[in-house]
Amino acid sequence: MKPPQLLDGRLKIRHLTLVDALAEHGSVVRAADHLRITQPAATRSLRELEEIIGARLFDRGPRGITATTVGSAVVEHARAVLGHLRQASRHVVELNDADRGTVTVGTHLAGANLLVPRAIARLKRDHPELTVVVREDRLSVLHEDLLAGRLDLVVGRLGPTAAPSPLTQECLYDEPIRLVVRAGHAALGGHAPLSALAAHPWVFPLPGTGLRRELEDAFVHERVALPVDRVDCDSILTLRQLVLETEAVAALPALVAEEDDRFAVLPTKLPGVRLSVGVTLPAERPSGPATSAFLAHLHDVGACLLACADSR
Repeated sequence: MKPPQLLDGRLKIRHLTLVDALAEHGSVVRAADHLRITQPAATRSLRELEEIIGARLFDRGPRGITATTVGSAVVEHARAVLGHLRQASRHVVELNDADRGTVTVGTHLAGANLLVPRAIARLKRDHPELTVVVREDRLSVLHEDLLAGRLDLVVGRLGPTAAPSPLTQECLYDEPIRLVVRAGHAALGGHAPLSALAAHPWVFPLPGTGLRRELEDAFVHERVALPVDRVDCDSILTLRQLVLETEAVAALPALVAEEDDRFAVLPTKLPGVRLSVGVTLPAERPSGPATSAFLAHLHDVGACLLACADSR
């Protein structure tokens, strides 16, 4: 197969933004709405790109479209190019006025409670006019947005990446996981083994997440069946209210659990259930001045939290 000529002038930025939107939304109609173009225009642009590439990029099905093998590769490269262009736009703004740049941070449960807010406070103290945007989502979605340039960095639990990976990760500190209940819960006052706790309602992480797998392994290790009465949840706000207003048990990072006096931490041991908290960045995309400044504060706050963890 003759390699496609992608630098002959036919490939446009609109083609790259289209395949990104198609992969994200799984539908030509939804992608067109997102890009604020008509469906015929989106379809025409997709045909143009498939002609340039020389292969079909998406298959149509009853539930929308899915990327072909070639399409998945094109989506990955398109997001990398768009990420570089978005970073270049922000970099130019920051070079013209470093205090008026923007840092877009993705985060999830670990790190969102103390690490990110404290680092933002320090950053805003030095650069009060710099804008910080914080988005919370599942790790897989955050990584996708990071590669596409919609995020500058992701802070939180370090998860597995493909090898070789377009992402680079740096650990700031390790944090144990604790089982928590509301203050005054019936399980307080004893050793609270998993065998006894399994009779209570539980709030579990979503299936497929690292913490869910580790909790399930802990139950298997103790030869205890998973609780029948459980809610699978990835919303910290929902989790908090379920724990505070019911008899539910939940697993939370120690720093999250210990900062809220409405929670009571159970003495239950969870060997091997802990998380590494750190920063995830695109491996081949340089950080702009605003992102670099935020990273410096993340390292400073992370060092303080590491010292706190070591002193426990």
